[in-house]
Amino acid sequence: MSSRRLRKLAALASEPKSTIRLDLGCGPHKREGFLGVDATPFIGVDQVVDLRQTPWPWPDNSVSDAHASHFLEHLTATERMGFANELYRILVPGGTCHIVVPHWAASRAYGDPTHQWPPVAEFWFYYLLKEWRDANAPHCDGKYLAGGFTCNFTATWGYSLRQDLTVRNPEYQQFAIGNYKEACQDLLATLTAVK
Repeated sequence: MSSRRLRKLAALASEPKSTIRLDLGCGPHKREGFLGVDATPFIGVDQVVDLRQTPWPWPDNSVSDAHASHFLEHLTATERMGFANELYRILVPGGTCHIVVPHWAASRAYGDPTHQWPPVAEFWFYYLLKEWRDANAPHCDGKYLAGGFTCNFTATWGYSLRQDLTVRNPEYQQFAIGNYKEACQDLLATLTAVK
C-alpha cells in the first residue's frame, strides 16, 4: 500500500466517528445544527424523549456535543444524577455539553413553578468528577449509592451578568458576583467527558 494511502487511512481513523449533536430539553427553540430533543412535541423538536427516563435512546459514545439550556433546573436532584450519568454514557471521549441554568442567587431560579429544589449551584459540578467524589463525597458515587453518580466530567463555569454590570470593570464584576443578589442571571458550564 502506498504511503499516501496509509496517511489517508490514518487521517480517517483519527477523525471523530460521531457527528450527533443534541440540544437536550430544547423546547420550541432548538439550537441550529443540533438534533432537538424534548419530552413535549413542540414545533422544531426532532425527537420526543423524556430525559428523566433512563436509558436514553442513543448508543454509548455516539454523541460529540450536547447543549442543555434552561433544562437541568426542571429535574429533581436524583434526576440530575441520572442526567449526568446518561450524558456521560452517550458522549464520546472528550465530548462536551454546554449547560445553562438560572443562577441560584437570581429570582429567575425561583419564579418558575416547574423548577425543582435545590437550584443548580456551582458546587454541583464538583460532584461530576470521579476523582473529586472519591476524595470528598464517596457516598454519592454509584458504587455506594444506587442511582448515584457514575460519570466522570471535568467542568468549567462562568456567569451571564445583569446587563448594567457588563460595562463595569472586572474587579467590580467579581465583587458583585460574590456579594449581590441578582448580579448573576445564569450559570454557564461546559462539561467534558473524561474516558
